[in-house]
Amino acid sequence: MESFLIKALQLILSLSILVIVHEFGHYIFARLFKIRVEKFYLFFDAGFALFRYKPKNSHTEYGIGWLPLGGYVKISGMIDESMDKDQMAQPPQAWEFRSKPAWQRLLVMIAGVLFNLILAFFIYAMVLFTWNDTYLPLENVTQGMEFSRAAKNAGFQDGDILLKADDKELDRFGVRTLLDVADAKIVTVSRNGEMIELPMEEGLMKNLLADAEGFATYRIPTVIYETMEGSSAETAGLVAGDSIVAVNGVATPVFSDLREILENNRNSEVVLDYYRNGTQYSTTAKLDSAGTLGFYVMPAALVYNTRTITYTFFESFPAGMKMGIQTLKDYVAQFKYVFTKEGASSLGGFGAIGNLFPAQWNWQAFWMMTAFLSVILAFMNILPIPALDGGHVMFLIYEVITRRKPNEKVMEYAQVAGMVLLFALVLYANGMDIVRAIFK
Repeated sequence: MESFLIKALQLILSLSILVIVHEFGHYIFARLFKIRVEKFYLFFDAGFALFRYKPKNSHTEYGIGWLPLGGYVKISGMIDESMDKDQMAQPPQAWEFRSKPAWQRLLVMIAGVLFNLILAFFIYAMVLFTWNDTYLPLENVTQGMEFSRAAKNAGFQDGDILLKADDKELDRFGVRTLLDVADAKIVTVSRNGEMIELPMEEGLMKNLLADAEGFATYRIPTVIYETMEGSSAETAGLVAGDSIVAVNGVATPVFSDLREILENNRNSEVVLDYYRNGTQYSTTAKLDSAGTLGFYVMPAALVYNTRTITYTFFESFPAGMKMGIQTLKDYVAQFKYVFTKEGASSLGGFGAIGNLFPAQWNWQAFWMMTAFLSVILAFMNILPIPALDGGHVMFLIYEVITRRKPNEKVMEYAQVAGMVLLFALVLYANGMDIVRAIFK
C-alpha cells in the first residue's frame, strides 16, 4: 500500500507540473498578443472546483478542478473544450483569439508543446549536471544478457553480449538499443568468446509486443545486496556481499540458475555454496513455499563496471537538449506500433504510467520520468487530432495556406468528434490497466 501511494503521489505531482507548464505556454503567448484568458485551471472543473481565485482587475480566474485528467486555459473567442457557443455567436471583439492574425493564433497554439519540450530539455540538463550520466556499457556485462522467448526465437541465446546492430556500435542498453536491434538486418553478438552475426527477420518488435515479456535483461551472478529481516538467508548466516555459486552441489553461475533450482525445491532444506572475501563456505537453508531465501540480489550496475560522464553547468544544457531530442525520436519511432494489434493491446492508462515511477521516492528517477512524460505530452498534443493542440494547428495552417478561415460549424463538429475520440482512448487505455490487473 505504501509503494502504491508513493507511485500515485509521484504521478500526480509530475502530471501537475507538466499541465501547469503546458497551459502556461498557451497563457503567456495569449497575453503577449493581448488576448484575454478567462480561466487557467489545473485539472478540470466540471460542475465545481476545489479552488478558484480571480485577482482584482484581472480577466483571468485561476483554479484547481476536481477531475485530474489534465488542465486547460479558456481563451476568449476560441472553439475549445468549453464549447462556449454563446460567446462565439457574439460579434468578434478586439481581445479575442479569433480577431488576431493567423500567425499569432498559431504561436498561441504551439506554445504549450514548445514549453513542454523546453521543460524536458531543462530537466534533462539539470539531471545530468546534478547526478552526471552513469551507465553500464554493454561490453562490460561479461555474463551477457538473458533474453525473452520472442528474442530467443529470433536467434539470441542467454549469455550473448550485444555488440552491433548492422554497423552501429551498441554502447548501452535501453529503448534505443531495442529499436536499433529491431530495425537491423544483422546483429552482432559475442557468444562464448566468438563473434556471431545473427540475421534479423522483420516483425521482431511485433513479436516482442505480443509476447509481453520484453526483449532482454542483464545476466548477473548471485551476489547478496541485502537480506530480509527474519528470512531464511539471514538465519543461514548469509550477509551482504556473499556470492552464492551452487545449490545442492549444482553450479548456479547466474541468478536465474539459482532461482530455477530454488523454485524446484520449495519447502525443502538446501545446501548453499557461497564465497565470502575470496573463501568458499557452505551452509544449509530452509526454503519457503515460494522457493525463496529472502534477500535482494546485487543490481547489475553494482556488479559490473559502470562508466560516468560528467558535465559542467554550461555543458549540461546542450547535452540535455540532445537527450531530449533523442528521447523524442525514440518515442516517435515506437509510436508506429500503436496502430498494430500487438501495440494496441499493450496500451496503458494512468496505472501503467504510475508503475513507471519507483516504489521508493527517488528524485533523480522522478525528474527523469517527468522529463520523459513531458516529451510524450508534447508529441501527443501536436498530433493533428481535433480537441488537441495539433488539431487547432491543422486548421490554422489551412487558413495560412488558403487565406480563408475554416467554417466555425465544421470546427465545432471536429472539436466534439476529437473529444469523443480522446475520451474513448482514455477509457480503453485505463480499461486495459484493469484487465491486466485482474488477469495478471
